[in-house]
Amino acid sequence: MGEVRVEVEGGVAAVLLDGFPQSAVDLDDPTVLHFEYVQQLALVVDALAPAGTLRVTHVGGGGLTLPRWVHATRPGSPQIVLEPDVALTEQVRRDVPLPRGHRMRVRPVGGEEGVAALADGSADVVVLDAFVDGRVPAGLTTVEWMADVRRVLAPAGLLLANVTDEPGMRYAARVAAGAQEVFGHTAFVGLHEVLKGRRFGNVVLVASPGPLDLYTLRRAAASAVLPTGVLPWADVARRVPGARPLRSGDGTAVPSPEPPDPGGWRVR
Repeated sequence: MGEVRVEVEGGVAAVLLDGFPQSAVDLDDPTVLHFEYVQQLALVVDALAPAGTLRVTHVGGGGLTLPRWVHATRPGSPQIVLEPDVALTEQVRRDVPLPRGHRMRVRPVGGEEGVAALADGSADVVVLDAFVDGRVPAGLTTVEWMADVRRVLAPAGLLLANVTDEPGMRYAARVAAGAQEVFGHTAFVGLHEVLKGRRFGNVVLVASPGPLDLYTLRRAAASAVLPTGVLPWADVARRVPGARPLRSGDGTAVPSPEPPDPGGWRVR
């Protein structure tokens, strides 16, 4: 889809797509995660997902950083990766080979059609980490798509979504409003300065049909290396009152805001 480049420096392989850093893979230890929001995704899985193997579906592949982490920390976990950019996947496989014994299956489809083809209750965790030109595609943040994700998830499953936004978090609040409508239990995890709406950045949306263990999640966030917090839906609604869900049916679905210069900001 775009120009793919892999750069290796200091034992880390960085995958770039059209100038945007898409992934960072530690070649010596896949449990070492270099992007803050990927650390937060892993933090949520460790805090809230049950022990043992997990059925994980990743919407967006990049360098397969998180699938490698799942394989290393929960061996034997079956994983599906929905990544429509075949050239990107081929170059990653060639330049950053997957570990032996993995159970990752990469399907060359986008998130909407890929999730639609999955069986009911077939995933314990669905991770949304997809970008086009540095923006989250409009179709992957709608109420309709999230309802399909809920169908695919186990009764106590988790949707984890990497969402980017400008100061004020108005877009992220609308995504959370849709998740709250569909799942009933949502929260954000992110750096304090991003959660407070002070700068452009990533936040991880956590949604589940069952109650979220916010106490455990907050304890995990407090132990993070970088200043990380948890923002439940009730606090999001107070900060951004009147946030309305994004829907494909009424034309309100839009991609995430334009990112700053890719040289100064990373998406995966």
